[in-house]
Amino acid sequence: MNYRDRKLLDASYQFGCMLRFPGCEGGAGEPAHSNQSKHGKGGALKAHDCFHIPACRSCHRELDQGRSMDRELKFAEWDRAFGLYLPQLFDAGIIGVRK
Repeated sequence: MNYRDRKLLDASYQFGCMLRFPGCEGGAGEPAHSNQSKHGKGGALKAHDCFHIPACRSCHRELDQGRSMDRELKFAEWDRAFGLYLPQLFDAGIIGVRK
């Protein structure tokens, strides 16, 4: 069973698009899950909710259905964006370490 957290997904609306593919609309993002099996993606099953990034509608569509980039490039770009997003979640106090 994959981890689900609506509040965590909703946090993505507070941030701009992290993918910035050509044709990016910018503005507030929506949660775009990883499409990589290492993050829990499999068949019709979405990755764990902790593996999402904010992406504008255009970039999200390109990530999931677009054909202008190969799979490996999409994975690399998603990983790059996640590396930018995760520290921002900590900085904003959305996620943290319990004491």
